[in-house]
Amino acid sequence: MSLTALTSTYRLRSLCRLQRIQGHMMSSHVEPDVLMEKVGRAGVITMNRPKVLNALNLNMIRQIYPQLKKWENDKETDIVIIKGAGGKAFCAGGDIRAVTEAGKVGDPLAQDFFREEYILNNAIGTCRKPYIALIDGITMGGGVGLSVHGRFRVATEKSLFAMPETAIGLFPDVGGGYFLPRLRGRLGLFLALTGFRLKGRDVQRAGVATHFVESKKIPDLEKELVDLKSPSAEDVTRVLDTYQTQSSLDSEKPFVLDKHMSDIDRLFGSGSVEGIMQNLKADGSEFAKKQAETLSKMSPTSLKITYKQLQAGASLSLQDVLVMEYRLSQACMRGGDFYEGVRAVLVDRDQNPTWNPSTLEEVSEQSVDQCFSSLGEKDLTF
Repeated sequence: MSLTALTSTYRLRSLCRLQRIQGHMMSSHVEPDVLMEKVGRAGVITMNRPKVLNALNLNMIRQIYPQLKKWENDKETDIVIIKGAGGKAFCAGGDIRAVTEAGKVGDPLAQDFFREEYILNNAIGTCRKPYIALIDGITMGGGVGLSVHGRFRVATEKSLFAMPETAIGLFPDVGGGYFLPRLRGRLGLFLALTGFRLKGRDVQRAGVATHFVESKKIPDLEKELVDLKSPSAEDVTRVLDTYQTQSSLDSEKPFVLDKHMSDIDRLFGSGSVEGIMQNLKADGSEFAKKQAETLSKMSPTSLKITYKQLQAGASLSLQDVLVMEYRLSQACMRGGDFYEGVRAVLVDRDQNPTWNPSTLEEVSEQSVDQCFSSLGEKDLTF
């Protein structure tokens, strides 16, 4: 082969290789995890990881927080709207797998994620501008933290709410210790311990959402909110109330827990998790049996931490609750149940965790109290 032919073959190969690389770069053009745009006088945040149900990662937290603060202080921005892309989820929770991997090897992500997530939860709770979360889909764990502390939370028939953390050796964090004990009666404790799922209109009836609007009306609702001229919180309320009035879907169905509310208050009214279990077993009703069965699958340590968390949180400010929860998060990173729970539920999916300790009786008061102790200079500060 002549030198010219060799050279052109070489160049052709290089060109093909370059095209392959460029093609790969084009095909792996990464969509941003979160979109932030100004629409009229509204700041709109869209969680944009639909393939993983908009699971919240540290990168998203680090983009949302400064933008929220900027909009809060910007004279040209009147309201903030937060929603999820893809039509299935608002946000199905925090990116827990990444946190477990980090925790196992002592990577700082296991601290940074919780710290920065809780600081964002507090910023949402204290936001001076009307903050409207459109929870049109799955909203669990970290997704609840991005919505429930805001002034307005709009549920639809596609909403699915739960705080399922006791099943993975964690506890209902992101300010769960603040909003759960403030739901009526013992409902919050029931939801926290069992991870019970609320759907559609029931999310509003429980007090987790402020409004219920049919999913098909959400685009019109959003447009109307964006078009408001210098709205007050009352103006936003008026618009949401109007849309709620026009949404009659499922309005004739009673709240799913209606017939159980007095049972929940009675059975979950005990002074300890062991007491609750005894109440449930002694009751003998179908409902009580089902709850006892659910609780028997949860991490005993998580159940006891959660009970104490809600008991304490009932009389604390959101900020103080988040300081407490940060201590608890780091205790869970040091323990074993969190890693085992994530393995059983999210990684191997055998749904068969081996908790340690394996019974409520073996979880000492002292070990629970230790989870709540100060981390000194490593405590969460705002």
